[in-house]
Amino acid sequence: MIHPALMSAADTGLLVIDLQEKLLPLIPRRQAIVRNVDFLIDAAQLMKMTIQATEQYPKGLGGTVEPLASKLPPRPDKVAFSCCAVRSVVETFHREARPKLLLAGIETHVCVQQTALDLLAEGFRVYVAVDAVGSRFELDHDTALRRMQQAGVILTTAESAAFEWVGQAGTPAFKQLSKMIQDRAKLA
Repeated sequence: MIHPALMSAADTGLLVIDLQEKLLPLIPRRQAIVRNVDFLIDAAQLMKMTIQATEQYPKGLGGTVEPLASKLPPRPDKVAFSCCAVRSVVETFHREARPKLLLAGIETHVCVQQTALDLLAEGFRVYVAVDAVGSRFELDHDTALRRMQQAGVILTTAESAAFEWVGQAGTPAFKQLSKMIQDRAKLA
């Protein structure tokens, strides 16, 4: 029997939130966050998962940073902090039968948290990759993670999520993921 909290490539989507040019330089650990989000995108693409992304007021905050922008689908812009205000994002996950969503991006205590809480209200099981989110201030980041967890969000890491998506060793996807993990470790 499989625990209902485990993600799989067949039931999970990835939502990348607002990793933008003018905001990212203010975030501690930004290089690690971008590296981990890049890894999650590659792993989700390997597993043929649904990926969505957003940009918060790109006119003022710029576009999504590279190397992420070129790997992501077109990103709707938003002015509301919650990605759920962009109905096409939510509808895509519903249409693709993705009841579980992994969130990554910035800022943890604003757009990530509000999106997570709204997604819970929409009936999704929500996960946050703690090594793929960040805020300008550590207190905001840590408090948001605790608040989301208390509300029912499941905290995980990028690598843990990818292993759940692949499910088992010995497959071609696992061999590719293993190589990706080794390559990512060299960048740390």
